[in-house]
Amino acid sequence: MSDPRIDISMVVPIHSSQAPVRDVVAAFSRELDALGRSWELFLVFDGVRGKAFQDAHEVSSQFGGRVRILALQQAFGDSVCLTAAFEESRGRVIVTSPQYLQIDPHELGRLLQSLDSGADFVTSWRRPRIDPLLNRIQSSAFNWLMRRSVDMQFHDLNCTFRAMRREVLETLVIYGDMYRFLPVLAYRQGFRVVEAPVRHIQEWGGASFFGIGVYVRRALDILGMIFLSKFTLKPLRFFGVIGGLFLALGLVLSGSIAISWLLYGGGLWNRPLFQLGMLLSVLGVQVIGVGLVGEIIIFTQARNLREYRIERIVEHAETGAEQRPHE
Repeated sequence: MSDPRIDISMVVPIHSSQAPVRDVVAAFSRELDALGRSWELFLVFDGVRGKAFQDAHEVSSQFGGRVRILALQQAFGDSVCLTAAFEESRGRVIVTSPQYLQIDPHELGRLLQSLDSGADFVTSWRRPRIDPLLNRIQSSAFNWLMRRSVDMQFHDLNCTFRAMRREVLETLVIYGDMYRFLPVLAYRQGFRVVEAPVRHIQEWGGASFFGIGVYVRRALDILGMIFLSKFTLKPLRFFGVIGGLFLALGLVLSGSIAISWLLYGGGLWNRPLFQLGMLLSVLGVQVIGVGLVGEIIIFTQARNLREYRIERIVEHAETGAEQRPHE
């Protein structure tokens, strides 16, 4: 629940027992105090304990109730960490940061200034990047694919140093790896999302290729975002195209062989392409059926779905026009 006395709720997910929580808390507390903002900071331990957990208890005792510890029993990921902290937070603005000082803490003022200027969500763009070339190439390729796929000009979705108004997280549903795509989801819901260049000061880990599973998950993430951003309310267009391609290819394969059988004779049982064509045809019909079921669900639940956000309502009374924010 929001508390008007608290300006900023900062959320720092901790995934390593060696995370420098003392440095993180000291740096951001100094910056927030210098900006004259009231604040609270959540250290969310994602199933880890060890030295970082002990340091967090000592830091928390030094800062009193302003530094709070949330300990999850096992690793659930950043989305759960953010959701858990948000439910306990009271600030009007939510700021998220990695578990180490990846970005110059002074850049926090830039993000908050953008919010004060009217933005609802500020996402960071590390410029220039200081991590190894291989990592930069992989990150650039991922962000390029995302820009091409969802038609949104964000350059650094991998950077989790972000600031957002409380109502953004009250509106969005975050699960799985969706924390990575918060700017896209917020933009899709009608919030004002801006990108701010920030100073990149350090990066954990060296240059390396990820495991094949990571690349598969990223490809699935991109496919998921394409569906969520373009086809949530039009599932038949998504499944219809895929199913139609399967059905058309299957009909071409099986139909051409069936015509050959009618003209020249011979059996169909020893024609693998005919069986493949029939299989593709059946699969295509099933995929289209999934799209039709999705359309039925959307139709019956349309009253409960809303993909827009009213910024304010203007009412003209006899004494003049009145503007009030929509809640």
